Amino acid sequence: MMSAVRDFDVLVIGTGISGLSVAAAAAENGHRVAVISKEEDPQECNTRYAQGGIVETGEGDSPELLFEDILRAGSRLGFRESIRYVASEGPRIVREYLIEKAGVPFCTDKSGRPERTREAAHSVRRILYVKDFTGREIEDKLFRYVQSLGKVEFFSSHTAVEIITNSHNSSDSQQRYRPAQAIGAYILDNRTGEIKPFISGAVVLAAGGVGNLFLHTSNPRGATGDGIAMAHRVGCEIINAEFVQFHPTILYHRDVKRFLISEALRGEGARLVNRRGEYFMEKYHPELQELAPRDEVARAIYREMGADGSGYVFLDARTIPDMSLAERFPSIYETCRSVDIDIAKDPIPVVPAAHYFCGGIKIDLDGRTSISGLYAVGENACNGIHGANRLASVSLLEALTYGIRCGRYLSGHIRTPSHKLMATIPEWIYPANQEEFDDVLIGNDLLSIQTLMWNYVGIVRTGKRILRALSDLNYLNHRIESFYKEARVTRELVELRNAVLSATLVTRAAARSKTSVGCHFME
Repeated sequence: MMSAVRDFDVLVIGTGISGLSVAAAAAENGHRVAVISKEEDPQECNTRYAQGGIVETGEGDSPELLFEDILRAGSRLGFRESIRYVASEGPRIVREYLIEKAGVPFCTDKSGRPERTREAAHSVRRILYVKDFTGREIEDKLFRYVQSLGKVEFFSSHTAVEIITNSHNSSDSQQRYRPAQAIGAYILDNRTGEIKPFISGAVVLAAGGVGNLFLHTSNPRGATGDGIAMAHRVGCEIINAEFVQFHPTILYHRDVKRFLISEALRGEGARLVNRRGEYFMEKYHPELQELAPRDEVARAIYREMGADGSGYVFLDARTIPDMSLAERFPSIYETCRSVDIDIAKDPIPVVPAAHYFCGGIKIDLDGRTSISGLYAVGENACNGIHGANRLASVSLLEALTYGIRCGRYLSGHIRTPSHKLMATIPEWIYPANQEEFDDVLIGNDLLSIQTLMWNYVGIVRTGKRILRALSDLNYLNHRIESFYKEARVTRELVELRNAVLSATLVTRAAARSKTSVGCHFME
């Protein structure tokens, strides 16, 4: 039986803003925290690539106005209690943690006051930013703050394989009749191939979204729905999974993949133009035009691409008045220049891509799932704040606000597993004859998932496409699961197994939802 190799008060799986926020709040209250990252660089995550900014408070703003903007962008399907909390408390937590404690250097004007930008569907300019690399600065400064607390240990190049629960993993037959309790996770050391149990009084899933289930995405390669799949396998409910938000503008170039062209460019006045040189958003949304909700802008681009058979449209930043684009958007400017596009003189070729998962593991406002001891925060969780579509720059706000709330809640609710229970949890059982990892087969299966999700469960869906996707995914799921049971476990295989399950959950939800709303558009 198991000798606990690693034992912590809190185990956090994921190192983005939500995971770091939980770790910060828990460590501030004296708890020993382990934070797991499957990447060599623990700062490699979705947060790092956020360009636009984070919602705070603008001139003439109020919690009521922010509440209404979030609710409206989500097609009024959001959970009002959740939205109300983040609208009233979120800006204060931004100031407390990101500005005062972490020291994120948000841009200021000449008098030292914070500058704010505006993005689609916001009523006022209320978004704090650091040029066009806001996420990178937030991730770096918050990571350093968490390190400074001295209570948090980071494990990079470690992949979470399965959540450990008493009812599923214990060798004591009586435990299967007791309420499920999460008491840790089996963690793979990517370097050695060894899988070890990490034991904890609270397990927090902060593993990010599902962008890499699609052929075109703004997300890094690690966004394979890991937290969602692990939670589902131990019995958690996954809700709103049909709502996958597609960002309208990803750079379209063969030499640069997954590079976001921030919505803040449109917030400052950039306009979308088709291959015929026509500005087209007015005919799709006469009032808001380029600042319409993301799902509407993505579909408009999709229509324009279909109308002329092209694979992209253009974003024209030459329409932005009186601004040094190189100074305001240095990352975008330099990346485009590296492929001979001068955004001050040339329109930028762009295409929509999978960007943000509005659904996820069903949680309450403290991050609790239906499994005792198991919590979820950030993009792999769903507390209902986004409804059917996410308002721009609210994801970082929600992840920070509810990450801090969850971390504080844990202080009085950590259930340390008993020594008697821990003694009944086995070490990881390796197959007798482990099949060797074949990167060609695994890569091809992942590509198959990405292609069918893009074609059948993408920006515009039909009933026939969704049924075809379900059929293909069921076949892939059976084949991958059979291989997994006999194979040597690697990060890539764990991701593939999680990807096919998460893709199936998204597709099943899309099949159940017959009405077009928000990100789920049925034709």
